[in-house]
Amino acid sequence: MGLRLGANLCLPHTCQCGTRVDARGNHGLACRRSQGRITRHSQLNDAIQRALSRAGVQATREPAGLLRDDGKRPDGCTVVAWRRGKCLAWDATTPDTLAASHLEDSSHAAATAAERAASFKVQKYSDICKTHLFCAVAVETMGPINSEGTEFLAEIGRRATRITGDPRETAFLFQRISIIIQRCNAISILGTFTSLPVNG
Repeated sequence: MGLRLGANLCLPHTCQCGTRVDARGNHGLACRRSQGRITRHSQLNDAIQRALSRAGVQATREPAGLLRDDGKRPDGCTVVAWRRGKCLAWDATTPDTLAASHLEDSSHAAATAAERAASFKVQKYSDICKTHLFCAVAVETMGPINSEGTEFLAEIGRRATRITGDPRETAFLFQRISIIIQRCNAISILGTFTSLPVNG
């Protein structure tokens, strides 16, 4: 709530990376040394993999056989065909809505940072698209998700509903992702302190 209101969340201080943090604490959302970034990325991919499993689609994290020339690989891949006889590989990213590089575009239209990050991922893994379907799932720190990622998550929810009979599967998946983002935002902001502030 504080991030959305632009409220002061902390006292100005110096981040562990050496950057000066203002009272809003936004720096922590994009800091390269933030523990929240790593946690957020891992939990987001775990949520996608678990949701696929719930939908009856076996998937694996960081598939060994899908390497780019530089040795990098997507975050996950279905083991069975997703559509048109092809397996689907996905890669998740969480651009910071409030980062200076995104703020101008983000202030005009929702999910612009997510769409830009997703386009970069598609270019990055263009070679994989020759053999697999590929989906970039870009979830901004303020919540918006790129359109392709939204449709992918909604399709997982629909498939899960066909198995479980619960029409709320899609809503539950988006709620889980929202909670991950909110919790990891808090971790990221707290992570800018060299030591946690003590009340009193």
